[in-house]
Amino acid sequence: MVDAGVLGARIASSAVAPLVKKLFVKDLPGAGLVSSPVRISALVSFGREKRSVTPKDVEKVAAELVRRALKTAGPEEQPVTAEEATAVTHALGHSLASLGTLTIEDYEAVDLGPEEFARTLRSHAAVISYGLSGDGELFYEQLLHTAALHILNFFTQRSTYIARQQTAQSRQLARLVRAVDVLLGRLPSQSAEDAGFEARYAEHITGRYGTLTIYGLDTGTSEWSLDTAYLSLEATRERDGQDGGLQIPAEQVLAQHDQVLLRGVAGSGKTTLVQWLAVTTASRTYDHGLTHLIGRVPFVLPMRRIVRPGAEFPIPGDFLKAVGCPVAGEQPAGWAERVLRAGRGVLLVDGIDEIAGDRRDAARRWLRELARTFPGNLWLVTSRPSAVPERWLEAADFHELTLSPMARDDVATFVRRWHRAAGADEAEGMSLLQAVRTTSELNRLATNPLMCGMLCALHRDRRGFLPQDRKSLYEAALTMLLERRDRERELDHPDGLRIPYATQVQLLQKLAWWLIRNSRAEMDRSDALHIIGQAVPAVNLDGTAEDVYRSLLLRSGLLREPAEGRVDFLHRTFQDYLGSRLAVQELDFDLLVNNAEKDDWEDVILLAVAHARPKEAEQMLRRLVGQDTSRGKLLAAAGLRYAAEVEPEVRQLVEEGVGSLIPPSTFPKAAELAQAGGDLALALLPGPEGIDGQTAQHVVWAATRLRSEAALHFLTRFRKHPNKRVQEALAAAWQDFDREFYASAILAHLPRQPQVTVRSVEDLRTLRAIGGWKNIRFQGAYRIEDLTELIVHERLDHLSLDAAHPVEGLAWLSAFPHLTSVHVTDMNEALAQEVPAGIEVNYPLPQRG
Repeated sequence: MVDAGVLGARIASSAVAPLVKKLFVKDLPGAGLVSSPVRISALVSFGREKRSVTPKDVEKVAAELVRRALKTAGPEEQPVTAEEATAVTHALGHSLASLGTLTIEDYEAVDLGPEEFARTLRSHAAVISYGLSGDGELFYEQLLHTAALHILNFFTQRSTYIARQQTAQSRQLARLVRAVDVLLGRLPSQSAEDAGFEARYAEHITGRYGTLTIYGLDTGTSEWSLDTAYLSLEATRERDGQDGGLQIPAEQVLAQHDQVLLRGVAGSGKTTLVQWLAVTTASRTYDHGLTHLIGRVPFVLPMRRIVRPGAEFPIPGDFLKAVGCPVAGEQPAGWAERVLRAGRGVLLVDGIDEIAGDRRDAARRWLRELARTFPGNLWLVTSRPSAVPERWLEAADFHELTLSPMARDDVATFVRRWHRAAGADEAEGMSLLQAVRTTSELNRLATNPLMCGMLCALHRDRRGFLPQDRKSLYEAALTMLLERRDRERELDHPDGLRIPYATQVQLLQKLAWWLIRNSRAEMDRSDALHIIGQAVPAVNLDGTAEDVYRSLLLRSGLLREPAEGRVDFLHRTFQDYLGSRLAVQELDFDLLVNNAEKDDWEDVILLAVAHARPKEAEQMLRRLVGQDTSRGKLLAAAGLRYAAEVEPEVRQLVEEGVGSLIPPSTFPKAAELAQAGGDLALALLPGPEGIDGQTAQHVVWAATRLRSEAALHFLTRFRKHPNKRVQEALAAAWQDFDREFYASAILAHLPRQPQVTVRSVEDLRTLRAIGGWKNIRFQGAYRIEDLTELIVHERLDHLSLDAAHPVEGLAWLSAFPHLTSVHVTDMNEALAQEVPAGIEVNYPLPQRG
């Protein structure tokens, strides 16, 4: 079989050339980006040069590219199946169609280069290659890269390219002039001493924070450049009185607000963001576009380092000394105060959660006093979500935002960069990505940079093999983390205390089970020492409870001290796994079953079934079904997959219990199922095969109520379902999910194209990126220009307009050649007369739920 990536590259010479001769007009020699210059501008209306090509035509071109690439391989060496080739065609067509919505100029695209430009096409079209295998994704990405290469070559051929390059250089010069103006306005007259020190301090910041450690590597380099490692994540700002929130790039939060409290879970990237902002501010370059950072001075203030027990919080003159900055002794007297008085500071206060709870009020007073005394500076304060209450700094005019979990594309980018930095084979990274996308347990773990790094290291340690069941997966991860770190950090403990793997697990699971039993996310350090102290005599270790605790904290990679005097697990998943082990050892089955109705006990109970001996597991399953609650029956049914051995009688009992719930027979029962089971129900719901249309409606409706990524993945199985009501339910749900993701994964594959509701210009752009839509209801404020420019003219045949925003005249509907009916509420007879001939008018619009 031909390698999919190799085949995708081969098309550049064997398939693109004859295809482009048919489609494109050759102009000038170009810049030599490819051996056979081609022009593909006729695919889309890029730059307004041509408007006659439709999204359907783009799909045909994509299909031809795929067909010719597969033809190159020959019938015996096809890298993908016929069904997956169709999926690759859809993904490639969506990416190429996004050219029509890009706002960058051609010279900017050329500057990006083919790899970055291909990534731009992919992200702008919201194409995430959902559901493709590893070979399918390689094939799609290489085809997209090849197309991007030829597109850029065409851009260099255009008659306007040189003129636009000159214009771009003029614009860049103007931006630099404006940046210098900002710098001059922000910089007061400085003494030579201050200026010289700031230059040395900037060098220190760049060197100190310009690298990151690769998590989990046994061999090779352990650090990588911040420029390479930094991953731009999203921060969510809650909207007052509304569900959901507004997302902005995390590095832009200080461009939106001068003072920000940023929340994020452990390992979500808070400290990495702090480093990136510090280095970007200190770099003294003016081409990053972040004018709010120009001419400023960063102060990185990790709370765990600057807050000493019983000591006062530092004043500005002591900031550098408090963090152990090696150039602190060279600091001119009063320099920090002069910087802050001029409003030039960027104060990056990292880890409010990492100080003791009884000192956080003092920290808040310290922050409020500094912000009041030195106005006009930029502040970023980070914390774990649960460490401080909502609106903790509202009185000091701080705006609260939250770091979002990594999206699918973020995970893919991280995995690629990790393997590149580690010197690993690219195919190894693609193999891991495929495993993450098809295994729910891995997908659940891969939510932040810390856990993604752990998965990368585990995958590499085991030479590409990752267990498929949760128990084996966590056991493998523990083996890597505990045994590897014990070898790596041998010098960290001069006393030479070595704790065997099995003993580490035994001690950690005691801590985990205590946290679970007490419904706690973290414990006091004194409680941890007490638990360990009671266990030390039985595990035959030489050392005090303090010695053992310190060894677990520094070597295991599972524990951390989020605040002074507090300890927790880096990830709740491992806490649940370890706690369930001890629950089974201690025969605490009553406690497990009695907490079945609590969501945070779900994983603990299921993993306990996996750890239990057959008779113990059967007893748990019997008791869960015997509770006669929806939740208990669902847990029992899910537990069947975890139990190593179950008697037929018990299996029948569980299946009969869940049979009254799944599949749901009515819409109310579907709603009850979604509320009781959450994502737990997804693994039990039937697929589209073998169920009638009405049952399929109930199943789809239950899944759409969950509004999770797991639910979206489940719904992809129904996107080809022929039932009209199923199609309508899928179309109606897109506003409840990530709309761009849902559009590419679900809407783009619905053959009937039932009515979808659009509420914004962004929604219209999303529909355009997947080739347009037939039946659109616009709900909310709109402009006629937006409708005529963003709705694909050739695709639309039904349009509904909201009564709250009546239009003035309807003659513009003639722009849509296939439009057959329009619905407008509160439309009078005079307005109806303006509708072009051949278009049916219906009003008022029937009310929809």
